Amino acid sequence: MTKIIIAGCKGRMGQALLRCADTMPAIAVSGRIGAGDDLGAALGPADVVIDFTSHESTVPFARLCAERQKAIVIGTTGHTDAERKALAALAAQIPMVWSANYSTGVNTLFWLTRKAAEILGPGFDLEILEMHHRLKKDAPSGTADKLAQILAEARSQSLEQTARHGRHGLVGERTATEIGIHSMRGGDVVGEHTVIFAALGERLELTHKASSRDTFALGALRAAQWVAGKKPGLYDMQDVLGLK
Repeated sequence: MTKIIIAGCKGRMGQALLRCADTMPAIAVSGRIGAGDDLGAALGPADVVIDFTSHESTVPFARLCAERQKAIVIGTTGHTDAERKALAALAAQIPMVWSANYSTGVNTLFWLTRKAAEILGPGFDLEILEMHHRLKKDAPSGTADKLAQILAEARSQSLEQTARHGRHGLVGERTATEIGIHSMRGGDVVGEHTVIFAALGERLELTHKASSRDTFALGALRAAQWVAGKKPGLYDMQDVLGLK
């Protein structure tokens, strides 16, 4: 039995986690943390904290987990460079699963995107299109950013130098090395991501569409079961699914 604490229990993802945890006999919810609640007071019996709050809360939560030697699954996005560095340092003390997306389908998309980029080579232009609900605060999505990183790594490029976030005005011809990233927001879209490989005469598109947050919740719960008892280190959903 894996005992978990859900941080962000009152949010959309928190509610999905609670709903899905009820269907998993090997998972027990030992704590529910909402805004203003004390995580430290609830940590005692827990094996893993699942954090779906906000990027500002993640580092303090991870520090507390490191002090108490608890594993953590991080589902927040939009972290600053300083927050990313702090979390990476804390992963040396505790097992940490930190993924841009916990969906099994999306992680398959990550794998396929890398393979397609390696097979197709530099003759194809790379574009990423993502759409989410109107309430999402950060852009691009963490998943789109991860897809862009995968494409940049496959071509041995610096994403900071090659990323093109939208286009407006007289921007000139598209360069061969740039990676286009475009964000749309509207309605109640859970999450849609498309990676486009476009060449002269042909185009390949890889698309994932999520219709329920349960797919992310089930993946995060699977990650919590997997990471409990692991050695300290920084893991992602590719490790959980055995795709590395």
